[in-house]
Amino acid sequence: MVLRSANGYFQMVITKKAVILSRFLNEYIIRYLPILTLLLNRRNAAYSGVKVIFILLFLLFQGSVVVFAQQTSLITQYMFSNMAFNPAFAGSGGGICATGLVRQQWIGFQDADGSKIAPQLYMLTVDSPVKVLHGGVGGSIFQDQLGFFKNIAVKLGYAYRMDAGPGDFSIGLQVALQNGSYDFSKFKPTDENDPLLSGQTGKSGDMIFDINAGLFFKVPDKYYIGLSGENLLQSKGSTTHYQLRRTFYLAGGYQWDIPNHPAFELRPSLLFMYDGGAFQANISALLMYNNKFYGGLGYRLQDAVSVLAGLNIKGIHVGLAYDISTSALSKYNSGSLEVMVSYCFKIDRDKYRKTYRNTRFL
Repeated sequence: MVLRSANGYFQMVITKKAVILSRFLNEYIIRYLPILTLLLNRRNAAYSGVKVIFILLFLLFQGSVVVFAQQTSLITQYMFSNMAFNPAFAGSGGGICATGLVRQQWIGFQDADGSKIAPQLYMLTVDSPVKVLHGGVGGSIFQDQLGFFKNIAVKLGYAYRMDAGPGDFSIGLQVALQNGSYDFSKFKPTDENDPLLSGQTGKSGDMIFDINAGLFFKVPDKYYIGLSGENLLQSKGSTTHYQLRRTFYLAGGYQWDIPNHPAFELRPSLLFMYDGGAFQANISALLMYNNKFYGGLGYRLQDAVSVLAGLNIKGIHVGLAYDISTSALSKYNSGSLEVMVSYCFKIDRDKYRKTYRNTRFL
């Protein structure tokens, strides 16, 4: 993996050779190479959607996989946040649904100067069914910050829904506008003549347009499965040369009523992500009581073990997730915390209009 300057911007080249970094990186930053890879690795994906599915299945059956850093945001409570990565989910909740999520990753993680460089995520999604359009509409706002890089994204989309056997099937398309920016004033080179940082001052950013698409099938109170792709155009900024990476998601969940215990329900779920350079697997299982309270565990391959808990009362859902790091970074942080709040307002109306008669006009 080689970091070098190309036309005045950062470029990460993946090789099987030793790591060679620019002189502005001191030993403390080198120690946290995964963060640099997340920030600077911008390779083009070279696989189509069909190839990605076969790659995912192959890796799963092999039982082992090499994991590389990736560009997408981590969400532990993904089973409640499908709208964040699949535009075809819009309208699946049967009402106007809003979900807010805040994630602080790697609590206590700092650089040598005491600056907080751990990833932070702020997210808001809203979606609703629209019968006139035979589907649903939805949108989201993200702010994802990693070190001295910040990305703010606004996404708007539409999902066409149709009946499909025991459930419903939807196809979604979404447009995304993202603003990625670097704060070069925070970088402190050990060599003032470092060619990577010479002439770079203050903040620099780009407004980037891209497209997302997805498929979603759901059988109410039974199971769901979704396949989606983000940043399909892999657009690139003209100023910072920051390039989006095409990322594919495969998600699924199942609801199983425990025999002889009708108040309890087991909900396993999974999420696989692949962006052409990184594969990530998430597996979780929640135990729901009376459809109001739940607790469970999750595992993110070669990254963390998660503890989840939450409650759902009168349409208000509050969820908490705490990740215990299992990677080499576990020595330098106190885990990750994620808080989610959502509310769904059902808009289903009675099929038949109620009429009232006045005895005077019978």
